[in-house]
Formats: sequence, structure tokens, C-alpha cells
Amino acid sequence: MRAIVFDAHGGPEVLRLAELPDPVAGPGQALISVRACALNRLDLWVRGGLPGLRLPMPHVLGSDIAGVVEAVGPGVDPTWSGREVVVNPGLSCGTCESCLSGWDNLCPRYRILGENAPGGYCERIVVPAANLLPKPANLDMVQAAAVPLTFLTAWQMLMVRAHVAPGQVVLIHAVGSGVGVAALQIARLHGARVVALASSDAKLAAARALGAEATVRSDAPDWEQQLRALPQVGKRGVDIVFEHTGMGTWEASLRLCKRGGTIVTCGASSGFAATTDLRQVFFRQLQVLGSTMGGKAHLHGIIDLVGRGALRPVVDRSFSLEQAAEAHRYLDRREQFGKVVLTVGATPA
Repeated sequence: MRAIVFDAHGGPEVLRLAELPDPVAGPGQALISVRACALNRLDLWVRGGLPGLRLPMPHVLGSDIAGVVEAVGPGVDPTWSGREVVVNPGLSCGTCESCLSGWDNLCPRYRILGENAPGGYCERIVVPAANLLPKPANLDMVQAAAVPLTFLTAWQMLMVRAHVAPGQVVLIHAVGSGVGVAALQIARLHGARVVALASSDAKLAAARALGAEATVRSDAPDWEQQLRALPQVGKRGVDIVFEHTGMGTWEASLRLCKRGGTIVTCGASSGFAATTDLRQVFFRQLQVLGSTMGGKAHLHGIIDLVGRGALRPVVDRSFSLEQAAEAHRYLDRREQFGKVVLTVGATPA
């Protein structure tokens, strides 16, 4: 089968088209014919190299997969064969205390497709049957691939960790990112008021079209002061800060959060070494919450909401599998609003 791989960490130029052996479904597994695979910023980090990450080479990136079940292994319901599916990107042991309690993303053996397990930049992939979900009929393959990782991440951040509630004001950094678009929709679906930051007028207009109540350019030197001038924010601050940018915005996020408010973070795209003034945390009784991915069960509810049109993936642009390096360069320029997706094999339907 054809796959995009890299043999050493580096820039987009390390990505190359290769021929790999066709995988075979074993017990409890399904063989997926990949039709589309969405990019995430995680792909750029893994390609460039992460501290402590040791990968067998060549490595295949790609966490978000939509495709067709080509075959199933022993012990798997045979009716999955031939079905269009979305793949949950989280892999876990399924037997430890965390897995059995519904917190499989805290499993000591937790892995993510494309990060520390082979991913979907390929024509075929084998995944556990427990990771299969039916593709919503109202989505094509490209749209379906734009759902799993970012919506699951944003759902856990807002619903499970921060417990977003009607009427609360949620500040979303980098709203044009995949996780930002998902967070905006989830917050609005649950009655929250969204204030959004992005680096272009076009992204802010798209955010308002999705329901953002107020928007501010994040590249303005006085963006924090502009937020304070909004009636939704003012001196009080916001109820929840949806953080995933890290060092560049962290100190402002602490200041903008109201007394007793919550900051929830899943990433640090601007840098990990953020400074925390602990007085901001204990004097103002802030909750600072970390979050990674989400439990497998939550994606079932998300897919149901997507199928009913209550949530919808936003695709900015698609590239062919062979254009993976170009897609990486495009994503790294941060020009997109929503997801960037690779198409694989037959034209997605």
C-alpha cells in the first residue's frame, strides 16, 4: 500500500511517499480502507520531534481517519465489513482501572494514532474494532475525518473538565484552529456566550457566523485591553478560558479569568514554558485544569450530535495524500479556519 512516511524528524521535506506492506486484521481488529485523514497540529509536532518521543522508523502520521471497513479479524462482528466508519484515535488497553471506569485516556498504555502509533496517512490501517463508529450519513468522508480528535478534545475540556453551563462567558483562543472551531460550537450548543480571538478578520467573521458573540484580533498589541472593553468581559472577567496556545497567552488568560473561574488547557502551540503568577491562582481561587483527548464513550455522543446537525465539522481545505508536505506547510502558516484534510484513494463520498 501507499503511505506518507518520514525516516527522521525535521521539516515538511522529510515526508515521502513509500510502499509499505498491507496490514492484516488480527483478533478484535478491523482493516480500514482509508478515504480521508485530517491533519492536526500534533502531526507537525511529531514530525518535528517531541521530547521523550521515540518512534520506530519509518513513521506514519495521522490521527483522524474516515474510511470503509475492508475486513474484520476473529471475534469482530462481521456486519462491520463494508460499512463507512469514523475511527476514534485513542488506543488503550481496555482492561485497567482507568479504561474500565470510562477514563481510557488516562490508561498507562494510552496512545494516539499518528503520534506514538502508526496513523492514517496511508491507504489501509488496522485498528481495534472498539474504535469504530458509523460515519454520519450527512457527512462525506472529508467532513467525517474532520471530527474525531478536535471535537473529542474540546468536549472533554468544556463538558467534562470545565462543566460549561448556560449563560457563562467562554474565551476561546485561536478560534480558527480545529479545536477552536469545535469548542465554539460545543459552548454555544450548551448555552454559553463565546468571546473569540483569532489573527485575521476573515477568521473572526467565520467565528461570528458560527455563533461567537464578540471577537478580537489576537495580533493586536492591545488585544487584552480590547477584551476588557467588551461588556461580556469587563472588570469581572470570563467564566472559562479555553487555552491551547500556551506561553504566548498564558499570563493574560490568568488575568482575564474571573474570580473562581476556570482555565482549561490541552496544548501549548506558542511554547510550554509559561509563567504562572501563583497569586493569581490562590488569591482569586482559579481552577487550572489540564486535559488530553477524551474517553471513547464521549465520541459516540458527539457523532450522534454531528449526525443530527447540532455540531458540524468545518473543513478549510483538502489535499491529496501525495500533497502531505504541502498540507503541512499550509497548516503551519495558520491561515486556515477549521480543518485541513488529506484525501486518500478513491474520491471521498
